[in-house]
Amino acid sequence: MRKGALLLPFALLAGCFRTTPHVRPELPTPPVYLAPSDSATTTGVRATDIAWREFFRDPRLGTLIATALTNNRDLRVSVAQIEVARGLYRIQGADRLPTPVASADATRSHAGRAASGLPDEATGNRFSIGVGVSAFELDFWGRVRNLTEAARSEFLATVQAQHAFRLSLIRDVASTYLESIEAGEQIRLAEATAQSRRDAVRIAQVRLRAGLTSALDFHQAESLLEQAQAALAGLQLSQARLNNELLVLVGGPVPQPLPAPLPLTEQTNPVVLAAGLPSELLLSRPDIMAAEERLRAAEANVGAARAAYFPSISLTGALGFASSALSSLVGSDGLTWSAGTSIAAPIFNRGRLTGNAAVARARETIAIADYERTVQVAFQEVSNALAGRRFLADQVAAQERGTLAQRQIAALARTRYAEGVVGYIEVLDAERNLFASEQTLLQLRRAEVANLVSLYVALGGGSVERQPVGSG
Repeated sequence: MRKGALLLPFALLAGCFRTTPHVRPELPTPPVYLAPSDSATTTGVRATDIAWREFFRDPRLGTLIATALTNNRDLRVSVAQIEVARGLYRIQGADRLPTPVASADATRSHAGRAASGLPDEATGNRFSIGVGVSAFELDFWGRVRNLTEAARSEFLATVQAQHAFRLSLIRDVASTYLESIEAGEQIRLAEATAQSRRDAVRIAQVRLRAGLTSALDFHQAESLLEQAQAALAGLQLSQARLNNELLVLVGGPVPQPLPAPLPLTEQTNPVVLAAGLPSELLLSRPDIMAAEERLRAAEANVGAARAAYFPSISLTGALGFASSALSSLVGSDGLTWSAGTSIAAPIFNRGRLTGNAAVARARETIAIADYERTVQVAFQEVSNALAGRRFLADQVAAQERGTLAQRQIAALARTRYAEGVVGYIEVLDAERNLFASEQTLLQLRRAEVANLVSLYVALGGGSVERQPVGSG
């Protein structure tokens, strides 16, 4: 009863001691996206409702992403980090419960006449078995509870970080693949252009020998051919590097044979993604959820540092049997038990405790800023992708019209040159402009598709595996 009376004031005080509940910081962004009103629509399909296998229409790209999600080495590291965090959480959580330890002991002792103080030598046996708890901390002030909560939040943050990395891996594989597709189409364009200019050089050489054209026109045609061949070599180098980068992202050899790739014009998914409101990103973006869990962990560590100022109360107990004869070990005559309470209060280490508390509060401030920065970056990514969804489409349409006009200009220049109306310099300029226009068109088409991929990822799509919409 005296021990219970001694602990009662601490129990009442502990009832008043509570960790400050987590409050999500105020959204550090405007209430709506800074994007054109017609692109920031709330109608459409949520990105989180579309599985990545459904979003990406190219079967070859789907195979590459699936392989990367299995073989990518960085992803394997992030998965292993989850197991590390889970283990640390279990270790810390074990401190909240007593840890009984079973023990058994058998001793035989012998003492001579001088040692025992008896006329004859003394020999004795002692046997014991029991279960005991050593220095189990009674968590009145929440120190152990807060440390466990911090470990749990760190574990959950690691899980969300793995989801965020998975999303970034999907985006990186898709973006690199689209660049490789663009490079392939650029190579085919350069090869066709080089062949056309090779024919033009051959014709110019025939005309030069016949005296129908000048050496200047012939060398200008040669210059045009060499420009196309130089561009072709550069594109082939670029594609080789992209394929090597893709191999690293995928994490190894890809299962063969691969499906045929779709051209850039067929890569766009016709599904309209609903942007929603910035506040919805808090529950759809795994990087934001990971930052919030890290903030929870920092808050819990502040609570643990504050609780360290209070006395530490520990309980020790044991229950078992002891006897000098093994045959009579278990029984009421051999029952033994003990229980005790110890209180340790900090006296001369207040400077250390104050320093630990200051460090915990500073880390909490860092976690808040990191969370707010993560939200702001997510807001920026969605806003940029929404603007790109509208303006890149307009840019592609305008470039398509411009390229069509350049084709007509080049055809007209060749006709007028053949008729002797203009010099070859006009053909040269028209061919250069056409080649550059066609290259720009391919770049813009790839940028438009890549922007839609960025919007899908920025809205949290594909963070976890889901069944395709409408599937059974």
